[in-house]
Amino acid sequence: MADQQELLQGTLDILVLKALAWGPRHGHAVARTIRSASEGVFDVLDGSLYAALHRLEERECVESEWGLSDKGKRAKFYKLTARGRQQLRVESASWQRYAHAVAAMLSATTQPAEG
Repeated sequence: MADQQELLQGTLDILVLKALAWGPRHGHAVARTIRSASEGVFDVLDGSLYAALHRLEERECVESEWGLSDKGKRAKFYKLTARGRQQLRVESASWQRYAHAVAAMLSATTQPAEG
């Protein structure tokens, strides 16, 4: 996808929120979850990921605490807040409408009537 990076920048927050909906994760685990769930389409760069995590933390959609990763290294773990869960619901509904409209347009076999 030629414009993957542009699309990703516009959708990264909701992807991060969704990854955290499955439970607290450190940054690299969030990136792995997004990559895996998107079947490799979205490979999030560290700079973009941590900017999104900090932005979501400032908006009180996620909170963080220090812990140990599965490899025993100190890592910051992020989890959704109640506000983050609400934001995920709102944004998911909006994206579902958007995706449905794009799919309808792309799958149209006849020109719709104008009006």
